[in-house]
Amino acid sequence: MPIRKQSDRPHTKAAPSSGENPSPCPLYRKCGGCQLQNMSYERQLAWKQGRVISLLGSFGKVSPILGMEHPYHYRNKVQAAFSLNRSGRIVSGVYQASTHRIVPVDKCMTEDQKADEIMVSIRRLLEDFKIPPYEERSGRGLVRHVLIKRGFQSGQIMVVLVTATPILPAKNHFIQALLQKHPEITTILQNVNGKFTSMVLGESEKVLYGPGTIEDTLCDCVFRISAKSFYQINPVQTEVLYKKAMELAGLSGKERVIDAYCGIGTIGLIASRQAQQVIGVEVNRDAVKDAIVNMRRNSIQNARFYHADAGQFLTDMANDGQSADVVFLDPPRAGSDQAFLSSLVTLSPARIVYISCNPETQRRDLLFLTQRGYQVRAIQPVDMFPHTNHIECCVLLQKIPSKKGEVTEKIWKTKQYPGMKKIF
Repeated sequence: MPIRKQSDRPHTKAAPSSGENPSPCPLYRKCGGCQLQNMSYERQLAWKQGRVISLLGSFGKVSPILGMEHPYHYRNKVQAAFSLNRSGRIVSGVYQASTHRIVPVDKCMTEDQKADEIMVSIRRLLEDFKIPPYEERSGRGLVRHVLIKRGFQSGQIMVVLVTATPILPAKNHFIQALLQKHPEITTILQNVNGKFTSMVLGESEKVLYGPGTIEDTLCDCVFRISAKSFYQINPVQTEVLYKKAMELAGLSGKERVIDAYCGIGTIGLIASRQAQQVIGVEVNRDAVKDAIVNMRRNSIQNARFYHADAGQFLTDMANDGQSADVVFLDPPRAGSDQAFLSSLVTLSPARIVYISCNPETQRRDLLFLTQRGYQVRAIQPVDMFPHTNHIECCVLLQKIPSKKGEVTEKIWKTKQYPGMKKIF
């Protein structure tokens, strides 16, 4: 089976014929974040290709997965939890899978190296300034998490200190010491999260240094990134994914495009350069604000962004007699709900480009759409998260022409999809 990849990864010995990884991360068994670290990268790609074929192959041919040339240190967002070890020293790292035990991490094979360096410096400065980490059981302490985002193209770096209370002792001296060690940091924020929750960020935040946001360039568009905004964590493969999505959409400059679940506007703004009009819809108000800023930042005139539920928005469009030629959707891992998919069918765009980070829920949603007048025309997996079992997949669906205005529905036999009788 062919696997499309530019070249082998650097700085490792050739993988043995067994397909095992000759240089696995020493922490992967404890951390649990990289489930496929025991495999060579070639074997990982083959495993993911097979996984997509098993889930989506019944809809059509699955193109060879698009892998990374250098599948290491690709994460532009790094976050760490802080605690005390048995010796009373501050440790930082990630929660072990399905637990609240912190696995100490200084270096990660998937995280940005500069961000890891800054994280270690922050941990040491917390000890120097005697700023205690937050302890869940007692509710004492201050620093819960640190979040670092870096623009790979711009080089700009954001540091977010997540604290249990608004008070940060020796705040100015701490910031000065951190900037002295890492002058490349462009902005620092304090986010306050005093709730007993697994959520990293709280509602309240204030800027301690710099503008409070960073920028990065993706597919020739500049995007503002805030602490709470969603931005794909692998910008190298995101460009690969979005360019493929635009190719599948077949935009000619005449189309009216909907960007559902638009976030900060990445897909919609990229599409705007090849479409007549783009409408972005997002339920997160802060993300919509970022999308509007990004639209103006890129001097784009043919895009509009709305704060609304995407399903209700599409239904209202259809009820008003409006139409769309292409709909992009990139929902969360849970996929789309039946209400949204029903509104999408009602709007009846000629083409749907469905991007998903979970081919299992994508399969469920494709079943719904292919039973209601759509046909899968292309399936393209992309390796967005090397060394993990996560798979990104871009699927093109096309409207089947109906006869005499009747809706075409394709009836699938149960034996073709065992266990899939109940779609929702």
